[in-house]
Amino acid sequence: MNDNDTILLDHGAGGKVSHAMFSELILPLFDNGLLAKQDDGAIFEVPAGKLAFSTDSYTVDPIFFPGGDIGELAVNGTVNDVAMCGATPLYISVGLIIEEGMKISDLKRILQSMAGAAKKAGVRIVTGDTKVVPRGKVDKIFINTSGIGLIPAGVNVSGDRARPGDKVIVSGTIADHGVTILSEREGLKFDSDIKSDSAPLNHMVKAVLESGCSVHVLRDPTRGGVGTTLNEIAVQSKVGIQLFEDRLPVRGPVRGICEFLGFDPLYLANEGKLIAIVPGADAKKVLDIIRRDEFGKEAVIVGEVTDQDPGRVVLETLIGGTRIVDMLTGEQLPRIC
Repeated sequence: MNDNDTILLDHGAGGKVSHAMFSELILPLFDNGLLAKQDDGAIFEVPAGKLAFSTDSYTVDPIFFPGGDIGELAVNGTVNDVAMCGATPLYISVGLIIEEGMKISDLKRILQSMAGAAKKAGVRIVTGDTKVVPRGKVDKIFINTSGIGLIPAGVNVSGDRARPGDKVIVSGTIADHGVTILSEREGLKFDSDIKSDSAPLNHMVKAVLESGCSVHVLRDPTRGGVGTTLNEIAVQSKVGIQLFEDRLPVRGPVRGICEFLGFDPLYLANEGKLIAIVPGADAKKVLDIIRRDEFGKEAVIVGEVTDQDPGRVVLETLIGGTRIVDMLTGEQLPRIC
């Protein structure tokens, strides 16, 4: 396929043109034995035990941004969702909905990013589908990914397992992705090197779970950010969560942009950070393990779980007061992921 060509409706019609795109562009990048069979689905052996299964769709605008693109985001996002279940991600499916007229070179760039992200995470893309819709019926490309992973014996993490006395760990600076997308979309130019934090977190999770430490909750605070995710956990577990503003890891430029534009970094999306809620006795060890990972070097303990105000998140402010961190209502930034 010529990089200067554009996507035609025929590329999604199931005939010779569709087959050429799969065999010349998609298969060489994602090549593995399961995909190469070109069956209607992937058939594979699964070890005995519990499985985790997750699916997500990606409509981010713009599709290319500092720190990544929609393809990398789609792979990392599903890898992380499976990992937050305590599972080791194994296999991913990919569904592409492409706008007629999209440049082949852009599609190739996205697929290359997906292949690279899958390799870094250690997962295989084993099945998928491609559809092409007329111009104007979709904005360039939307991607769905689904993932399957194996949960090791003895692992039990869930949003309803937070307990009073637990510590709340965030694996690094927050709101980087949200501010990056906002800046790119609006054409805002700032004197900083802000970029998306899109990254696979499954290796970090594996190291924590294999350490012998107890882990009650794992979540990746994507849409709605840390504030919304912690509210969901507080409701699920029927506990209160206390945050400390002076511990929240926000890069200076990100904080400045949020203050300038009136956004709260607690509610902006992250694509390469996790929240771990662990017993107080294990918190220091878990923190050290996360900090040894390439994507966790700026991890901090930002709060604790309490038995007060069940279902609520309370922030202790820099000036010594408190404020309620409510569940996000509406969407601060549409099409952020």
